Amino acid sequence: QEIRKVVQALEQTAREILTLLQGVHQGAGFQDIPKKCQKAREHFGTVRTQLESLKTKFPADQYYRFHEHWRFVLQRLVFLAAFVVYLESETLVTREAVAEILGIEADRERGFHLDIEDYLSGVLTLASELARLAVNSVTAGDYSRPLRISTFINELDSGFRLLNLKNDSLRKRYDGLKYDVKKIEEVVYDLSIRGLNKEATVGVGGEK
Repeated sequence: QEIRKVVQALEQTAREILTLLQGVHQGAGFQDIPKKCQKAREHFGTVRTQLESLKTKFPADQYYRFHEHWRFVLQRLVFLAAFVVYLESETLVTREAVAEILGIEADRERGFHLDIEDYLSGVLTLASELARLAVNSVTAGDYSRPLRISTFINELDSGFRLLNLKNDSLRKRYDGLKYDVKKIEEVVYDLSIRGLNKEATVGVGGEK
């Protein structure tokens, strides 16, 4: 009961961060990216407090006994942290950096930690979000962003290909990455057909 209460509060904070970040998909949202990321990071302060509270609700050595309760919300928080970091620097956040943003451990031995599969699931959700961002960038007249997203997603895909994914739900999520890659490739192809990718590399290229 106690765990469930904290998890519900975490889900609410995650919804607030998501609502905030969804604004980047709207036309004017691109100008506001730094401001939105800053606000999202403030919300992660609340997340850290809530996770601190969660740690006290069960014995430290029973993490996996109760893991199912918070697994989903933790994956969502990983995705949100990864999205913020991508919007800020167009790089992939490491598991250690996510753990730091969430105020938890990266190492299993050190207590309440970020499970590797939860981290990977969150990263795969990021890929879907970026596929959507690539499409919306074109609508907003930002033709260079889809090219950068394409490079990033292809590198991500190459990284996942090296993994031997045993977890079924993770494997299913990884199958979705192939569609994201394809969707972004179609956007880039469409830009090149219309001659807009030249404009992207010459004109808007420097903007991030």
